[in-house]
Amino acid sequence: MAWDPEKYNQFKNIRYQPFFDLMELISGNDLKNGIDIGCGTGEQTSILSKKFDEAKFSGIDPSPEMLAKSKVFESNNLDFKQCSVEDFLASDDRRNWDLIFSNAALQWSDNHETLFPGLIAHLSEHGQLAVQMPVQKENLLNKILMELAQEKPFTDFLHGWKRESPLLSIDAYAQIMFDNGLHKIQIIQKVYPIIADNTEKLFDFISGSSLIPYLEKMSPHEQELFVTAYKNRIQKAFKKFPAVYAFKRLLLYGCKTK
Repeated sequence: MAWDPEKYNQFKNIRYQPFFDLMELISGNDLKNGIDIGCGTGEQTSILSKKFDEAKFSGIDPSPEMLAKSKVFESNNLDFKQCSVEDFLASDDRRNWDLIFSNAALQWSDNHETLFPGLIAHLSEHGQLAVQMPVQKENLLNKILMELAQEKPFTDFLHGWKRESPLLSIDAYAQIMFDNGLHKIQIIQKVYPIIADNTEKLFDFISGSSLIPYLEKMSPHEQELFVTAYKNRIQKAFKKFPAVYAFKRLLLYGCKTK
C-alpha cells in the first residue's frame, strides 16, 4: 500500500508544528549544506532551504509517491532523491553534512542504537543533528492499533507480524548523542494535542501513517474487518466528543561544536 500525500497532508497544520519547533533549534552558523532524511513531499525541506538560504540542501525519501510532489520545490540549492536512510548510510557517499535533519521519519527505521551513531558519523566538524519522532509507545491510537493486531482473527491476517516501535528512552538517546561527540544536547518530549469532533477524524489521522504497514499486509476484505474493529476501539477509548488526543513527540538536537 503506497503512501498517500493527500491523506498525509490532510492534517498538515498538526504535522507541521513539530517541524517548526525542531527548525528553531538549528543554528545557521557555518551551515553550508544539509540533508533532510524522510523528506516526504519536500515542502518542509523547501522551508528549511529558504530559511538557511546560503546552504545547499538535499532531501531523500523511499516513497516515489511522496517524492513525485517534490519537483515543484527543486532549485539550484535544493534537490531530491529516492533513497532510504539505510541506503544513505550504506552508500559510498562519504561527504560530511553541516545539518542532518529528520522530521517524523526515523520511527520507521529499526536499531536506533546503531542508526544514530551512523548518522552522527556523517556530520561535519561543526555539524548539527535535529530529529523529531512520534512517541508511538505512549500514544493511545498506536497502543490500540498494536493491541488489535495481536488479537484473532487479525493476528492470523498479519501472520503474527506487528510493528514494534524502535524508539529508545530519553536517557538512551542522551547517552548515544554524548558518546558520539555531540554537545549542546536538547531532548524534549512535547504533547501536540489533536482536537477531534468524532472517531473518523482520529482514524483519518493515523490512517495516513502508522496504519499503512498493517493494511498493506491484508486483503481488501481483511482490511475492511480490521478498520471496522479499529474504529470501534477508538470510539470506546474516547468516551465523549469533542475529544483531545494528547499526541506525544520527541525532539532531539545536538551539535559537534562545544
